[in-house]
Amino acid sequence: MAKKRTYRHEESSPWLFGSGSIREFLPTAESHRSEPRAKRKRPFILETALERHLLFSHDSVQSSMRLDDPDALTCEYTRRMMAFLLFNPDPREILMIGLGGGSLAKFCYRHLRDSCMTAVEIDADVIALRDEFCLPFDDERFRVVHADGARYLADRDEKLDVILVDAFDHEGVAPTLASSEFYRHAAARLSEQGVLVMNLSGEPTRYDAHLQRIYDAFGDRAALVPVCRGENELMFAFKRDVPFESEELKLLASTLECTLSLDFPRYRNLLASALRAEAPAA
Repeated sequence: MAKKRTYRHEESSPWLFGSGSIREFLPTAESHRSEPRAKRKRPFILETALERHLLFSHDSVQSSMRLDDPDALTCEYTRRMMAFLLFNPDPREILMIGLGGGSLAKFCYRHLRDSCMTAVEIDADVIALRDEFCLPFDDERFRVVHADGARYLADRDEKLDVILVDAFDHEGVAPTLASSEFYRHAAARLSEQGVLVMNLSGEPTRYDAHLQRIYDAFGDRAALVPVCRGENELMFAFKRDVPFESEELKLLASTLECTLSLDFPRYRNLLASALRAEAPAA
């Protein structure tokens, strides 16, 4: 269980989400050792009557949680990332790179009872806020690891069924997660039915480089799928060809929609369109 964080200060905040309060925290001992203070943007919490949000700056929300339903997926991009279940509905091993407020971790822990999950987070200050966002305790199915996600993946030997990447610096995807080496390691560690899903944010002109590197690692089994209002895009990559038009996949999408209350038929259509529209560079 994470230690209760010490407040640096708390103040009223009328901006962004309406009336609410900001809570900042003293840094952890681990964050003092990991990086000079002047270069760090430490997480803080903005809380309203209905939601709790994790932020690193006043113009970018990293994670959101409904106070009346902490396990719900409040952000559209997190709901669409769950489309990995269309291609591996019973994943055994899930790796999450980037913890944030733990939205995906909590949802998967609640609904995927036969899955084991590891969430890797490089920022000790983010991990120290896990109780604020109602994350489950570490147990035989779930654990949080304080490490660099790219290094953790490179050092891991066991096969993974799903890799979910949602980790950023102030410019977008962290550099170690945007390298050709990272994508090669991801392809090598995934099982034969494996799926990689990455949330991209930041400067859109950088996405082409990501896509070319992922094509190099996965062939043409990859595509970018936009999220509403163009705020970010999701990159999906597969270890095998996926029959998007099969009746079996359509039936699975309908079944998942009923069990998880997410729009899996629409996610399937979006992915099929994206894969038809995009082709690897010549």
